[in-house]
Amino acid sequence: MSHTEIRKKFVDFFVRKDHKLVPSSSLVPEDDPSVLLTTAGVQQFKPYMLNQKDVLKDFGTRRLCSIQKSFRTSDIDEVGDEHHLTFFEMLGNFSIGDYFKREAIEWAWEFLTKECQLNPKNMYVTVFAGDPPKDGQGGIPEDRESIKLWKEVAGKDIRIKKLGRKDNFWGPTGSSGPCGPCSEIIYVFENGQETELWNLVFTELYQDEKGNFAPLEPKNIDTGMGLERLAWVLQKTPTVFETDLFRPILKAAEDLAEVGQEKINPRCLRIIADHVRAATFLAADGVIPANSERGYVLRRIIRRAVRYGQLLDISGVFLGQLVEKTIEIYGEQHPYLLEKQNKICEVIEAEERRFGQTLKRGLRELEKKFKVQSSKFKITGEEAFKLYDTYGFPLDLTVEIAKERGFTVDVAGFEEEMEKQRERARRAKKFKEYPPEKIAPLHTATHLLNQALREVLGSEVHQAGQDLTPERLRFDFTFDRKLTEEEIRKVEEIVNAWIKKDVPVECLETTYEEAVKEGAQALFVERYKQAERVTMYKIDDFSKELCAGPHVKSTGEIGGFKIIKQESVGQGVRRIYAKTANV
Repeated sequence: MSHTEIRKKFVDFFVRKDHKLVPSSSLVPEDDPSVLLTTAGVQQFKPYMLNQKDVLKDFGTRRLCSIQKSFRTSDIDEVGDEHHLTFFEMLGNFSIGDYFKREAIEWAWEFLTKECQLNPKNMYVTVFAGDPPKDGQGGIPEDRESIKLWKEVAGKDIRIKKLGRKDNFWGPTGSSGPCGPCSEIIYVFENGQETELWNLVFTELYQDEKGNFAPLEPKNIDTGMGLERLAWVLQKTPTVFETDLFRPILKAAEDLAEVGQEKINPRCLRIIADHVRAATFLAADGVIPANSERGYVLRRIIRRAVRYGQLLDISGVFLGQLVEKTIEIYGEQHPYLLEKQNKICEVIEAEERRFGQTLKRGLRELEKKFKVQSSKFKITGEEAFKLYDTYGFPLDLTVEIAKERGFTVDVAGFEEEMEKQRERARRAKKFKEYPPEKIAPLHTATHLLNQALREVLGSEVHQAGQDLTPERLRFDFTFDRKLTEEEIRKVEEIVNAWIKKDVPVECLETTYEEAVKEGAQALFVERYKQAERVTMYKIDDFSKELCAGPHVKSTGEIGGFKIIKQESVGQGVRRIYAKTANV
């Protein structure tokens, strides 16, 4: 059964069960700065499960299904085995206050055994074993209802394995919120190997800040099954990489390898195939290689693919050829890949070329370290930092290569060197501190500019940095081309319209989680996540940003706004210089 047939079979099955197919959302979460990337199908439906949005108003039904593009960085070091991936597609069905455990269990079993014709003897299920109270709080009973339902649906002889909170309980995503037990369907191959096929999450509880649980109303269903793993099972291939979702990419990479057939390492081919596929979808969704956050995720997987290509003696710039194979596989299901193919190749190949020289220099220097430290089997933090600072060689790649050679890296020592560099930078910037009243109008203008750029250029635009002086503002943002004169005019009009309205600039103290729910944007996400309280500046319903200030009390104090210059500051990052009327 091809991946195209699997997709159709899944969607048709749940449409017959009165579900509405919802298109996959972007890998870049639209209104959820708490996560870098979309990691599961439920992510786009969270506002409905939290009663922040009306599911009936937006979809006309409480039953939904999707095939969601997903990306998880947690498995990046495991990629290369039989089934771990970074990018994958999640088949999922969801109930927002409609059906619950019985239907979820019945339909999952029906789809696998009837529609997919899988042998029930090759599957078993896991259920939540319960969690005893700790210090008189937080106790959760065993999920006896699911045990009873599985025996009714799959037969009394179905093998049921009870697991604890670590394996069979979902949420909450923060210190409080919806959560509940889950039940997993495990498939056992003929050789005894096992893989988790489908996870059914029963969101039936609410955990408060103190760790106490209460029944949740309404109850929700959230299920997820990896398309790649189901294809692996149904196509009966040795690994997920031999399925029709990977085979053409793998074969193209193998054909480019010049080490000789007998020396080709399958793990290298699998990592290249996974990372190219993932990079294709990230670039298509507007992610640009950068040194932080999601941009760094893309940069890292491109660089890892280049490095493993080097191990196979693949010469020249080669990733673009594999991007083309990826789009051949996915173009029918995701037509926008075909429309953006040239841009995707441009982004990935530019990073590949840039890193090619860095890789050669860094490997030479690292090889010298291995020879010098051959008796100690350790790369010092100072040496790792020099590789990073002088040669642009990333720490994670130093650690990975060192591990392959039997060496360790003093990561703590590297971080100490990084902190010394940051402190030098902080001391160098002290002379640039200005009186708050001189900076406030420009600072508020950057908030208006940020949102105006998103409205004119699209929601994929994100702030990448800023610098303020009493004379002007400098604003960096993710975008891959020069703005037209018409676009600049529209941005200026939007900003000046809000200045003319003279609306209050509200300063609100809240938690990071609450600010995220409000839709606030933030440049330094990790810093704000760690803070107990954060400051959110709100300009009507137009702009909400986490920020330390200073700001004017109302937008009218800015006076006016004019863009005076734009320029490129690197691959996929633009810079705008602007003035306000009172400077």
